[in-house]
Amino acid sequence: MTDTSETQPPDSPVQETLPGLLRRVMRFIPLVAPVLLWSVPCWVLFHAGQHWSTPVTLTGTVLCGLALITMPFAMMRGHGRRQQDRAAIVGDTLLGVGWVVFTWSVVLGVLLRLALAVGGVGTGQDRARAVTWAILGVAAVLLVWGYAEARRVPRVRHLEVRLPRLGAGLDGTRVALITDTHYGPLDRARWSARVCERVNSLEADLVCHTGDIADGTAGRRRPQAAPLGTVRASRARVYVTGNHEYYSEAQGWVDLMDELGWEPLRNRHLLLERGGDTLVVAGVDDVTAESSGLAGHGAHLAGALQGADPELPVLLLAHQPTFVDRAAAGGVDLQLSGHTHGGQIWPFHYLVRLDQPALAGLSRHGARTLLYTSRGTGFWGPPFRVFAPSEITLLVLRSPQRSG
Repeated sequence: MTDTSETQPPDSPVQETLPGLLRRVMRFIPLVAPVLLWSVPCWVLFHAGQHWSTPVTLTGTVLCGLALITMPFAMMRGHGRRQQDRAAIVGDTLLGVGWVVFTWSVVLGVLLRLALAVGGVGTGQDRARAVTWAILGVAAVLLVWGYAEARRVPRVRHLEVRLPRLGAGLDGTRVALITDTHYGPLDRARWSARVCERVNSLEADLVCHTGDIADGTAGRRRPQAAPLGTVRASRARVYVTGNHEYYSEAQGWVDLMDELGWEPLRNRHLLLERGGDTLVVAGVDDVTAESSGLAGHGAHLAGALQGADPELPVLLLAHQPTFVDRAAAGGVDLQLSGHTHGGQIWPFHYLVRLDQPALAGLSRHGARTLLYTSRGTGFWGPPFRVFAPSEITLLVLRSPQRSG
């Protein structure tokens, strides 16, 4: 089994207070974020001692101002009631560009300027201009690379996971995990088909999708999701809802996945049997289902495990890693999740970590429970991935009783 990292116990006061604090802070983000994303780079790039010519300064300032106005307007038209895909693409792209330029304006605007000053390199104007060109160069490289990373078919991450209660007959069980495909304004039907081909090449016993299939209703994104019907598994294809389903008529997605041959594990389980041993494969609705207002939707672990032998090992699908506290209390052996995207664009990683007990990879929670958090197969919103590569995951389950 790969190395695991300990996380804070469920009753940690830090874990209890940080999510609440983060939610309060996030209420103000839609108002403050656009101003910060574009005013800080505007100042650092064009007004912090560079003494550019008037046309250069004016052009740069106007472009930042236009981005500041256009980004929220486009995102509202793209993701609000109008659901205009072209507007969403413009708004999402500006959000990603703004985040990257803002980040490196802060990092290089402080560190590089300080290093040049300490080293006595050039005049104040020379240093300011060097910082500007460095920021623009780094941002350009990261955005081109990040776009390519977001749009490529994910690499397969292979992982062996040892489950102490897994019977020898189930040793070597192959579990393929995809999650957070986020089919959306950018048409990714061809990408979707290629992802499914790669999953099929893994010859998995069990294929799992842990939610956030798309941004938009099932009717609207059906052409992009349709290739999921071609996925093959020797035993079962199972799916649980993510939070984004509850922004886009979740029941429609449950029905579509059922139509495509996937088994929605909505607070229920199935049994995977091999070699005389049994694994309970359970799933729960996303935690946001409880406040969605949809009848019959909610995350209920007790219902998911109802009727299962408590002595059998349990593999649980739950979209958000934060559900692992309940999973550990319920005796789950392995939880598979997504949701975090691994941060998607650095340094958003650190904000995600405030809200979730894990960012990516395998971690231990309590005496028994392991959590695997995928970085996600697709991307949300901005079509960039920076220092957070997408993935398709193949987990090979290992039994301590295996021969050899």
